[in-house]
Amino acid sequence: MTPSHARVLLIACLMAAATAPAAAYLKLGFRVGNRIVTASWSERPVRYFVTDRGDNGVSSSQFQQAIRRAFDTWETEPDIDIAFNFVGFTGAEPFDDDGMNVLGFQAEPDLERVLGATGFTIDNTTGRILESDIFFNTIFDWTVAANGESGRFDLESTAVHEIGHMIGLGHSAIGETELTDGRRRVIAKQAVMFPIAFPTGSTSDRRLKADDIAGGADIYPEGNFDRTHGSISGRVLLDGRGIFGAHVTAYNLRTRAIVGNFTLDDQGAFVISGLDPGLYVVRVEPLDDGDVGSFFDDDDEVEVNFKAMIAPRLVSVPRGGASGDITIEVKR
Repeated sequence: MTPSHARVLLIACLMAAATAPAAAYLKLGFRVGNRIVTASWSERPVRYFVTDRGDNGVSSSQFQQAIRRAFDTWETEPDIDIAFNFVGFTGAEPFDDDGMNVLGFQAEPDLERVLGATGFTIDNTTGRILESDIFFNTIFDWTVAANGESGRFDLESTAVHEIGHMIGLGHSAIGETELTDGRRRVIAKQAVMFPIAFPTGSTSDRRLKADDIAGGADIYPEGNFDRTHGSISGRVLLDGRGIFGAHVTAYNLRTRAIVGNFTLDDQGAFVISGLDPGLYVVRVEPLDDGDVGSFFDDDDEVEVNFKAMIAPRLVSVPRGGASGDITIEVKR
């Protein structure tokens, strides 16, 4: 490992349940000087290996087939220019620093709510992903059944989420939960990249949602994507000053698709890109009851002390262009 390479493990993993709810797509990246570098693959197809052992009644062959379908979900999305290549089975384990992208089962009993996690080796000057591994926690019961299986988590759905991380996406905040036995249970979400999984038996996360597609296409745009989609940008102000970490969503009145992002600087600036042309309702909300650590570093000063607000007017997104900056003033 050279000095310009850094091993980065996702702090936010896919959770079976959480003690607090997660409240838009974020790209993985880091600051270099005065700029933010996005983590992404420069060489494609992305080559990957699968461990040569199964678990929980899932054979290595069944595991590989479910993983392949999950990769296909991202690769066959028309708006995302990404490709993958299964190299073969291996005895290597996820998170071995071996230059191989390895996916496999591992027992992690200390991570009692973590279904799976993704790690990276990244060139920390260019953002180029050099290696990425994914593990699936065998303390949970898994299934690869076509329609899911009661009492077991769907391997393919979890893999679609973790592959989203693998290509450079962080967590989305578009989801709703309810408190059950002291833990948060998902009752609805509009993003595979939401950090809490659906309950056992569900296969809903095998399919990408608008927010997932917008995030993937923002990093790997296919063909004329930028010319056929538009964006909304602006600022969120509280008491006349910009705020960091406000969750901003855009709801398409025609398609009912929701895409979001966050204000990501002290000026309260945000950009939501990858939007179909049309009219949008723009809403701002705090992460006041969410696990802020699933989205931001612990030392980030995320503003959560304000009320949700809808922009006073509809926002028109043109094809291949921007809406023009809007300003939304929120109140405590």
